[in-house]
Amino acid sequence: MKLSEFRRACAAEFGAEYAGVLLRDHWLAALGGTAEEALERGVAARAVWEALCADLDVPPERRYGRGLPDPRD
Repeated sequence: MKLSEFRRACAAEFGAEYAGVLLRDHWLAALGGTAEEALERGVAARAVWEALCADLDVPPERRYGRGLPDPRD
């Protein structure tokens, strides 16, 4: 997952305005920081997306990101 795809998926799933707040302020215990901090440390965008989805109970059918191709296809 590219960073641009990650940001698009976050905006689609959580709303454009809330996604920014979420990435900056929501603590992800699995990553030891916020999504922004994890990305800055070099954690892959896919891993950050998966941590957000798990933490915020995004249904499995949407975990590939709205508007993104499902890699299983």
